[in-house]
Amino acid sequence: MSDEIHGFYNDDGTKITPELVPKPGLCITCKKDDAGGEEEILCILNRIDQKDEKNFKCYAYESKSL
Repeated sequence: MSDEIHGFYNDDGTKITPELVPKPGLCITCKKDDAGGEEEILCILNRIDQKDEKNFKCYAYESKSL
C-alpha cells in the first residue's frame, strides 16, 4: 500500500473527483478547456472553488474563436 496522495481534496480532507464538478458554459467555450498540464489543474481548482457560486468568474478565459 502506498502513502502517496494524488488528486484534489476539500479542506476537510474529502477527495474531490474533478469530472463530477460542474463545468460552466464559459469553460466549454474556452480554448483552455481540456488543455492538460498546469493550465487544466488551475481551471479545475477554479471550478471547484466556485462550484456553489451563482455567477462563475474566470480571469484566465480565452475564447476558442480567437
